[in-house]
Amino acid sequence: MAPAATGGKKQKKKWSNRLIQNSRISVKDKAQHAVVLDKTTSDKLQKDVQSYRLVTVAILVDRLKINGSLARKALKDLEEEGVIKKVVGHSKCPIYSKPKFLPGIPIRSKKR
Repeated sequence: MAPAATGGKKQKKKWSNRLIQNSRISVKDKAQHAVVLDKTTSDKLQKDVQSYRLVTVAILVDRLKINGSLARKALKDLEEEGVIKKVVGHSKCPIYSKPKFLPGIPIRSKKR
């Protein structure tokens, strides 16, 4: 019988190779969101939120580029004004929607 051609143990990977591989991963830049509501953002918030079918904190942060805590306060204020109503009241992700019949918006009948 012929002797085994190679040894049975596999060579261990070195940590330096892993560090080199991990350093190639791109890092996402930190978002620069507004911390205070200015006049333009406030006007856009009042105008655009009425047209949203679903309103959450994440949607306001993404579309208006505002901070999450500012979005939560804005949603509470809009709910008190009656512009939106709370559909799901979970503590982590409250979901809001527009009321069915807002004043000033014509009601469409469904035709089938």
